[in-house]
Amino acid sequence: MGTEEKAFPQGAEEPHRRHHAVEAPEPQPFLKSLQYSVKETLFPDDPFRQFKNQKTSRKVVLGLKYLLPILEWAPRYNLKLFKSDLIAGITIASLAIPQGISYAKLANLPPILGLYSSFVPPLVYAVLGSSKDLAVGTVAVGSLLTGAMLSKEVDSEKDPKLYLHLAFTATFFAGVLEASLGIFRLGFIVDFLSHATIVGFMGGAATVVSLQQLKGIFGLKHFTEATDVISVMRSVFSQVHQWRWESGVLGCGFLFFLLSTRYFSTKKPKFFWVAAMAPLTSVILGSLLVYFTHAERHGVQVIGDLKKGLNPLSVSDLVFTSPYMSTAFKTGLITGIIALAEGIAVGRSFAMFKNYNIDGNKEMIAFGMMNIVGSFTSSYLTTGPFSRSAVNFNAGCKTAVSNIVMAIAVMFTLLFLTPFFYYTPLVVLSSIIIVAMLGLIDYQAAIHLWKVDKFDFLVCMSAYFGVVFGSVEIGLVVAVVISIARLLLFVSRPRTAVKGNIPNTMIYRNTDQYPYSRIVPALLILEIDAPIYFANAGYLRERITRWIDEEEDRIKASGESSLQYVILDMSAVGNIDTSGISMMEEIKKIMDRRELKLVLANPKGEVVKKLTRSKFIDDNLGKEWMFLTVGEAVEACSYMLHTLKTEPASKEEPWNNV
Repeated sequence: MGTEEKAFPQGAEEPHRRHHAVEAPEPQPFLKSLQYSVKETLFPDDPFRQFKNQKTSRKVVLGLKYLLPILEWAPRYNLKLFKSDLIAGITIASLAIPQGISYAKLANLPPILGLYSSFVPPLVYAVLGSSKDLAVGTVAVGSLLTGAMLSKEVDSEKDPKLYLHLAFTATFFAGVLEASLGIFRLGFIVDFLSHATIVGFMGGAATVVSLQQLKGIFGLKHFTEATDVISVMRSVFSQVHQWRWESGVLGCGFLFFLLSTRYFSTKKPKFFWVAAMAPLTSVILGSLLVYFTHAERHGVQVIGDLKKGLNPLSVSDLVFTSPYMSTAFKTGLITGIIALAEGIAVGRSFAMFKNYNIDGNKEMIAFGMMNIVGSFTSSYLTTGPFSRSAVNFNAGCKTAVSNIVMAIAVMFTLLFLTPFFYYTPLVVLSSIIIVAMLGLIDYQAAIHLWKVDKFDFLVCMSAYFGVVFGSVEIGLVVAVVISIARLLLFVSRPRTAVKGNIPNTMIYRNTDQYPYSRIVPALLILEIDAPIYFANAGYLRERITRWIDEEEDRIKASGESSLQYVILDMSAVGNIDTSGISMMEEIKKIMDRRELKLVLANPKGEVVKKLTRSKFIDDNLGKEWMFLTVGEAVEACSYMLHTLKTEPASKEEPWNNV
């Protein structure tokens, strides 16, 4: 099966084709190389490009515009833009007020905090945010997480003051985390929450939140603090004798009204404002109904007193002492990452519709600062909720001024209108939350995942069932662990494949993908689809050896010419570490024992550089066995097979084809 050591005879270059050399990149000083690596890792968008060749004064202006995006668009702002933002701001305020109150109750916090959180944070985002469409406010999932995690340590009813302070502290830690990720440009950490993870997690959280609202729908006063579906349903059906029919009828009526308006706005997009105004309309109608019928005396629970006035300062309320600081930190860490992932995903989605880009790192800093400032002003976790941002987008917002308009509307409510919410029934808030949560259960995305990628579907369902049958934290951990396991699987088990020749071309492709491609006699062409690292070096050694064994078995069965050359297509191998180099040396030894010749095709610059420094090329492979393309490698090997079959080459007469 074997051949003697093969070398090209001097002057044997084919007249019709000239082979080009595989060059190693010029060596760079260590500091310059390190600088390049850091830049590519942390600054892929090159934010400093705009400062090149600029005067000092201009650099200062550009720097301020970079740090404060409002300075970028404010000088061009005009009355026409303001008209659009005014309409959008008032529209989202009508949604923000009832949602804010509802979500605060979901987090076991005083309802007024929902309004506080829709006043200060949007103002901060308007100055620092880069999205034109994002509408800032509290979110159901973040509220649920905050309530579920803090309630494990502190009872919100027995010690409401400590619970409130821990909520502010958790918000502070969430803001610090988000701002730090943006400042140090570590946003890629959030990317570990894949699209499939977010779809499953949001769907599971929405399911749990919706089921928990049965407490309000049936007018129950005592309810489980657990978030899993079994505990929730047990709590609901173990108290059948305490269900209030008045509350149930009212809840079903408002659910029907909210769902009807949502359906109408979906079918008639021009009337998006109907669904946007429906929550506030429900609050007004519900309050009037309770007020005139005195339903609060017949089991219909109401909000009660809401404190009048703007956000009080809460800097001194932050808790940085044991044993509660760790709880606040853990809550802030998890809720901060979830809020960040949701906010950036929503911002990018709407930016794509309007064909502009948002800076992810700026968004992280903006989210972080608005939560830090919010924790100082009696606000809890805020981000860019999809429902509110969708209304903002459909209302025709042009800039972040719509957030300012919304904040002013909320301020007006805090100063003058809070007494009117006294008779607002809690069942209306539950109905608003349920309808909002239905929009987060994206079953169509789950079906799409099933059709496209079964593993992504598994991740999605793991997150969903982890949240629904375990807890929010369990669902998140399970989904992230599976996602990381998949990432490690991709890294440690890269794909390899046999390549064949597309007839009548010099193109070589995967034989599984192109069944009509032809195996080149006496040659085995293998492609490796990933960088070669310590994590996959052992696997690649075993897999390449197995490919050789299978090819030799096939040749024996078919009676074809014996295997002579193994060509490794390195096109997708962007890098290699010392373990990978050791693996290459082992492969070379294995092939030498079998009297096979190793050939490399299209090795990348970083790979060639490291193989050269390790002496692998000079001492083991030989420069003449590296080629720019698979086609050139096949041509050279075929030339050796056909021309030198009867005249084995001498080692003393090498021909360097490059």
